[in-house]
Amino acid sequence: MNLIDIEPIHKNNWEEALSISLLPSQEKFVPSVIESLAWAYIKPWDEAFDPFILRKDETTFGFFYLSYTPNSTDNYWIGGFQLDKEYQGMGLGTKSLVRMLEFIQEKHRQCEVVSLTIEKSNEHAQKLYEKLGFVSQGKENQDGEIIYKLKLK
Repeated sequence: MNLIDIEPIHKNNWEEALSISLLPSQEKFVPSVIESLAWAYIKPWDEAFDPFILRKDETTFGFFYLSYTPNSTDNYWIGGFQLDKEYQGMGLGTKSLVRMLEFIQEKHRQCEVVSLTIEKSNEHAQKLYEKLGFVSQGKENQDGEIIYKLKLK
């Protein structure tokens, strides 16, 4: 059925995650996979920080992490979402985001709100997230990124 699989990063697939490569013009918009994996170790914002790869037909094409407070209803943050440059422009961004939201609802049933931030100059990402129902909060985080939220319930 060509579903997108989400797989936690572990000792057998971490090198696949590191192979994800962006266009140079996109590198300023998201943290690198290696930086995100370091954050998963030190958990700078919340109690939990889970990195994942995105796969389709056994091929790794993307990455994201979920930073959250376990058992909370509204402290779930998607971050680092990126697709390898070879897999962009195929509709995988939208399909992946839909799958990520399904995944969050499956694994964290109490979650009612998903948040994320977007660089002000990343209009492509703003359109993608808004298309799927994320709403700008009209506020910025400490890094000057726009905060978006999506109510799940």
